[in-house]
Amino acid sequence: MVTILTKENSIANHYLVELRDINIQKDRLRFRRNLERLGEITAYEISKTLAFTPSSVDTPLGVASHNVLEQQPVLATIIRAGLPFHQGLLNVFDRADSAFIAAYRHTKKSGEIEIHKKYSNTPNLDNRVVIIADPMLATGQSLVLCCKELLAEYAIKELHIAVVIASEEGIEHVRAFLPDAHLWVGAVDKEMTSKAYIVPGLGDAGDLAYGNKEA
Repeated sequence: MVTILTKENSIANHYLVELRDINIQKDRLRFRRNLERLGEITAYEISKTLAFTPSSVDTPLGVASHNVLEQQPVLATIIRAGLPFHQGLLNVFDRADSAFIAAYRHTKKSGEIEIHKKYSNTPNLDNRVVIIADPMLATGQSLVLCCKELLAEYAIKELHIAVVIASEEGIEHVRAFLPDAHLWVGAVDKEMTSKAYIVPGLGDAGDLAYGNKEA
């Protein structure tokens, strides 16, 4: 299942426009904050699909009954670009466990893209709802690789994938190889460059958030 958050008008559209704007992008703090805000909005939308249970709470004047989350999800992200987006999710699911994954892609001279996973640090994910966040879903290869490795190691109850901008090709790749995952997307772009950058996209999210990396 794919949910596109900006299909209907909301403040998410405004934050997404600022993320794409080449002039506003010059302010790294604002860029990170907009990723964080979109993480908060995505977390709120995902929360509507999770399991809740009745609970009561003592107030100064009596007892109030409300439904509360049965269990906090585990929030996973692919570093480094995913960190501000992950923080937005964590602001909402503020007692959630976190998992961190390091992966990168290498483009050969032939144009072929290789995906390498270098590192992961996760709690026990058995029977847990996992939300994995990565701002950009281009080819989808690195995200699928990371998710499939987690699914092979743990009996994950539900897998949610949260991205800010996805290519059409990336969405189809995820749907083909992770058919049971729920994909939450800010916006969908049609094209990619030969180096697998989304067009119009927003550029390199990691560089815009934290500065240019060494090639």
